[in-house]
Amino acid sequence: MSAPPLSRSFAILLPVKPSAVAKSRLQRLGDQVRRELVLAFAADTTVAALGSRLVETVLAVTDDFQLARELRRLGACVIPDGTVDLNGSLVQAAAEAGRRWPEFWVAALCGDLPALRRDELSMALAEAPSHCQSFVTDAAGVGTTMLVSPAHVPFAPRFGPGSRQAHLDADAAELHLVNIPTLRRDVDTPGDLSAAVKLGVGEHTSKVTARLMI
Repeated sequence: MSAPPLSRSFAILLPVKPSAVAKSRLQRLGDQVRRELVLAFAADTTVAALGSRLVETVLAVTDDFQLARELRRLGACVIPDGTVDLNGSLVQAAAEAGRRWPEFWVAALCGDLPALRRDELSMALAEAPSHCQSFVTDAAGVGTTMLVSPAHVPFAPRFGPGSRQAHLDADAAELHLVNIPTLRRDVDTPGDLSAAVKLGVGEHTSKVTARLMI
């Protein structure tokens, strides 16, 4: 694999719902555990992203005060969520990233990737084409865990049910990479969490799952 251009630096956009309402399908683990996992997932995703050789900054979007404080402590920038729609939130975040760091590419990353490895993220970012948006499909093959947009390409996210097909319909390129399982492993259900633990989750999530003996 050839080295990416030196100008390819990224601002990661990380949208995270408030823990009071996020990850409802983890509710059966207990409300307190669910809330802790929301924060832990976002923290581990942030740490991995900031460790990537191509990532210059993480811009988190959240209205959760506790989560915002923790992500700032880890080194992320944080802005409030000005919309109720995920794609609207991401467009807002991309505009702010463009204002702060106009030379950076942007990559919208799901905030529930607790097993994410920085080298896998770097690999995917390095392979993103420079002429269009591109994306990584989730482990289920129907959703999206990351959408990449070069600095000169309009940012048009299509996250939501069936987002893989929605991004394809919007002429985004799918990144067909084999060795990025942790970038594909988002967590919505207890089964997803078990799968992430098998891959090896970050220290924040590990502290929570250790109590659950997962």
